[in-house]
Amino acid sequence: MSPSNSELLHAFGRIGLLSFGGPAAQIAVMHRELVEDRGWLTEEQFLRALSFCMMLPGPEAMQLATYAGWRLRGTFGGVLAGLLFVLPGAFVIAGLAAVYLLYGDVPLVQTLFLGVKAAVIVIVAQALTRLSRKALNGPVQVALALAPFVGLYALHLPFPLIIALAAGIGALRVDRAAEAPPKVAAGKAPVRAVATWGGLWLVPLVVLWALNEPFLLDLALFFGKLALVTFDGAYAVLAYMTQEVVQAQGWITTDQMIDALGLAETTPGPLILVTQFVGHLAGWGETGWMGFAVAGLLTLWMTFVPCFLWIFAGAPYLEMLTSRPLINSALSAVTAAVVGVIANLSLWFALNVLFARSVVVGLGPVRLPLPDLASFDPLAFGLTCLAALLIFGLHRGVPLTLLVSALAAWGLAVATGL
Repeated sequence: MSPSNSELLHAFGRIGLLSFGGPAAQIAVMHRELVEDRGWLTEEQFLRALSFCMMLPGPEAMQLATYAGWRLRGTFGGVLAGLLFVLPGAFVIAGLAAVYLLYGDVPLVQTLFLGVKAAVIVIVAQALTRLSRKALNGPVQVALALAPFVGLYALHLPFPLIIALAAGIGALRVDRAAEAPPKVAAGKAPVRAVATWGGLWLVPLVVLWALNEPFLLDLALFFGKLALVTFDGAYAVLAYMTQEVVQAQGWITTDQMIDALGLAETTPGPLILVTQFVGHLAGWGETGWMGFAVAGLLTLWMTFVPCFLWIFAGAPYLEMLTSRPLINSALSAVTAAVVGVIANLSLWFALNVLFARSVVVGLGPVRLPLPDLASFDPLAFGLTCLAALLIFGLHRGVPLTLLVSALAAWGLAVATGL
């Protein structure tokens, strides 16, 4: 028996409000609610859906919630489940961004954010460690991780190119004769779903072009592209996002980018909500509070509407897609490449938090950002060590680590008179 609308609202409302701690914790909450406590999905259905969602660009936990809602109550259930997963965190992010803009320059707040930045270094390193264990199970995977690291750090290659090359290498490695996929019947071609959700996704681009709003159009185009390449979580695309919004467009600063990730870690919902925070700050810098509101909503739209498109268009093909060795091999290579991408991100964060300045050395296309050792910040280093002790030594969660690091930064600053 399908759950009623009120039951669906209650269940996915709980999931949305309790979805702290990244995709692993979010998926565990959904498993408990949907499989263990309510029995709405079987273990096999849940795991098959999870495999399907991990193939898609975008936040897999949000897409898993959308798929579960779709399976239980059709399109209405999918939209309700997806919105309930995202909206609690979106409201929190909007509030945090407003507070950040109002009080972020206050010395006390800046001191607290030093602790947040130090914790972010360790949080990203933890994500790198976890993904490395899953993805690097042979010399080919290690090479696929090292190449993107060098490509991003030394050659500054574009992130979409790196993902495309990794997927192509993975597809070429498939032994098609030995691994012919089983014949699985596909569902009805979802033409209406593609037209509806694809059209909704692109509507802002048409409107902004007609209104001649170049800043908002550029913002929408960038986050639309980002939604297409967000494999293996938000950490994987943060380097690409930073490359564009900090270095190429100058919409926000490096410190704001690091603060955005730290604050996004404290909210329920997918970590990719960091894009909303960036949108709010970029819009505020362009046209003040009106830009803050419009750019934040636009970023949410361009980031999350594609998730509904992938689910409603692809759900009828779940069995076929999860059984294709070509797709699985390509995505396995992308996952290995993402390890190198996150390693580059981790190094970038560390350089910008632990050192006040850096220098670029190199020849021709090779340009290596290196720290200026004279600008080393011992307080930031001590806070990073504290965060590492909490996460790797005492196995504490991300919210507690962020809180303790921020309070420790304030305490050390007071004690040392900094």
